[in-house]
Amino acid sequence: MFLFVDSEAIVTTQTMPLRREFSVEGEHRYDRRGPVRWVLSHMLRYKGFLFSFFIASTVTAALFSAVPALTGRAFNEVLKPAPDARQLLFIGLAMLGIVVVRGGMDIVNAFSIETLAQRTERDARQELYISLLGKSQTFHNRQRVGDIMARASNDVRQLNPMLNPGIALLTDSLMSILMPLIFISFIHVQLLAAPLVFLAIFAVLLRDYTRRLNPVAAEIRGRFGDLNAGLNETISGIEVVKAAAQEAQEKRKFARHARLVRDFYVKEGQVQARYLPILFFGFALTAAFAHGLWLVQQNVIDVGQLVAYMGLMGILRFPTFISIFTFSLVQLGIAGARRILEMLDEETEMDENKAGHSADMRGDIVFDQVSFGFGRTRMLDGITFHIRPGQTVAIVGQTGAGKTTLTKLVNRIYDVNAGRILIDGVDVRDWSMAALRSQISTIEQDVFLFSRSIRENIAFGLGNKATEAAIVQAAKDAQAHDFILSFKDGYDTVIGERGVTLSGGQRQRLAIARALLTDPRILILDDSTSAIDSATEDKIQQAIHRVLEGRTTFLITHRLSMIRRADVILMLDKGRVVDSGTHADLMERNALYQRIFARYF
Repeated sequence: MFLFVDSEAIVTTQTMPLRREFSVEGEHRYDRRGPVRWVLSHMLRYKGFLFSFFIASTVTAALFSAVPALTGRAFNEVLKPAPDARQLLFIGLAMLGIVVVRGGMDIVNAFSIETLAQRTERDARQELYISLLGKSQTFHNRQRVGDIMARASNDVRQLNPMLNPGIALLTDSLMSILMPLIFISFIHVQLLAAPLVFLAIFAVLLRDYTRRLNPVAAEIRGRFGDLNAGLNETISGIEVVKAAAQEAQEKRKFARHARLVRDFYVKEGQVQARYLPILFFGFALTAAFAHGLWLVQQNVIDVGQLVAYMGLMGILRFPTFISIFTFSLVQLGIAGARRILEMLDEETEMDENKAGHSADMRGDIVFDQVSFGFGRTRMLDGITFHIRPGQTVAIVGQTGAGKTTLTKLVNRIYDVNAGRILIDGVDVRDWSMAALRSQISTIEQDVFLFSRSIRENIAFGLGNKATEAAIVQAAKDAQAHDFILSFKDGYDTVIGERGVTLSGGQRQRLAIARALLTDPRILILDDSTSAIDSATEDKIQQAIHRVLEGRTTFLITHRLSMIRRADVILMLDKGRVVDSGTHADLMERNALYQRIFARYF
């Protein structure tokens, strides 16, 4: 169906630059102007395997069609009053040679298409993964994790069976149509009447079959994505489900999604059940035999040629029968490719700006009339302030005032809607993304830890560059060293996903150690000591105060002990900076600030 696409159009890749926050040097570009072009551009990356597959498939089909022709010659020889033994021996040896060569071609065919399928799946998975890494936080906020996982695993996996056995059998089918027609034409051109009429009807019925199958295949992939997304959400929030005793409700929700997946698979079976070409092939075979007998009676062909003709007609049964299976695989693969392309082509707001400004930060930060919001919801409005290098700034305000959102603009998790943010006099949008983010560390209240060893989690910001001594020192500065050694495997202890095997305080101390290890020029602490007891918090504050001398620090906290150490306090209310100053200044003149900290007095 798509084997006739112009190869020159296929190899043409996108010329428009891709907006994303991360890319790989020398990354291969694929044609994303449609799912078929995209799959073919992946296949054409390995032209050698593609060429050997087509050659092997063509030779195999030709040899397969040669067998009925030789059988017809043998039949004529046997019908002679005095058969030529040497001629029969030659035919027998020729058939043996065909079997041997065809066996070798089958090996080449299978190896080529299997290698092509595996590499296409691998490359597509890698392309999607790199694309997801380069998408903005706004993009990921819009997505359901389970649906992304379904596309990255099942939809990408569907490309493999689409190629092998899907495309492999489809190509074999095409060759199994073309070669018998060529051999039949050599017997007698009139014999082409029945197969050509059948093939015309077959093409019409096949087009109708694929037209009805395509939307069903798309629904199967989409409903499976919904099923996977719901499952992921339930398992991620299993603690909430159990605490609220809502297992029955979640079971009904899962059963509803599973039922929809089942229903569309049943609908696919109904489409396949109404597949008519196999029935018409029976009529075609009968008509061909009748036509052949008539030509024998007219002495146009002999009996041996009739035998060869019917043998060649029998080969057409393979593409007729196998198409019900291959086109289903191909349609599922194309539906999966379309879902992958939707993810790859999803608009992302920011670019990595490789050629942008790159330098060691001093930590001078200016917010100049900064406004930000999602859609029509304005979260920050006209924010203006200046932080000098090495200053510690506390951001205070009631829930929803925009404190965390403000800090996420510094390292470009989000981009401003209006105004600008300068670091060392350079707009953050003009910085290289890697240079910007590598010098800013964030420790949030909701700490995320990977299901890896404690050592790997602390060293995450530096990867293989982190030394053992530096990891241990960062853990000591974060007051985490002692509890790490209390585990049987120490720093090699593998923690559960998201750090669920640790207490809240332990998770936050590991996050602080991870941030300290990167030696950031700008540090953002977003209520990062909320789950730590007072005694440990004092030690951590002392460590942070010692380690971060000369570094610019943002503090989002309501802990008075930390706020008092800030050089300046920004008071936020409804997305605006309504006041700034020291703790004493704000306690004296700002009623909102007084209400927030009244409980301490």
